[in-house]
Amino acid sequence: MWIVRLALRRPYTFVVMALLIAILGGASLATMPVDIFPYIDLPVVSIVWQYNGLSPEEMESRIVTNFERSLTANVAGIEHIESQSHQSISVVRVYFHPTVEVDLALSQIVTQCQVAVRNMPPGTFPPQVLKYDAASVPVLQLGLSSATLQEQEIFDLGNNFIRTPLATVQGATVS
Repeated sequence: MWIVRLALRRPYTFVVMALLIAILGGASLATMPVDIFPYIDLPVVSIVWQYNGLSPEEMESRIVTNFERSLTANVAGIEHIESQSHQSISVVRVYFHPTVEVDLALSQIVTQCQVAVRNMPPGTFPPQVLKYDAASVPVLQLGLSSATLQEQEIFDLGNNFIRTPLATVQGATVS
């Protein structure tokens, strides 16, 4: 009730305030950056281990468990670790606290991967280390099939006649 009395006593003040809010609101809308995929720095890193012929239980016991122990001992800022093991493949996801610098943590993880490979079964290759990024989400995925062409012919067609023109599009990344 007091604000109504104040507005009736000082009408010009409220008119000026309303105009300022409208002008500043319009200016902030005009200068606000807009992006379809804004930069989001998610503090999550995935490590993909592959070893042909190992069952999920063996992947877990021989590769993932020891690797997770080395991560918790040597990488700072870990919030929690999740892992999934499948036939011949394991995916370890490392979640960091929001304040952690992900690029530094990524380099620490790569270092631990190189050290861990030496203690794993012979023939183990270094894993793929992937940093989650909103810009790395595919916008287009293309699948090819044919009732008349063989698989190799479809691959050659897609690789030579579809992929090449898509790679020349400015801003596109083809993988």
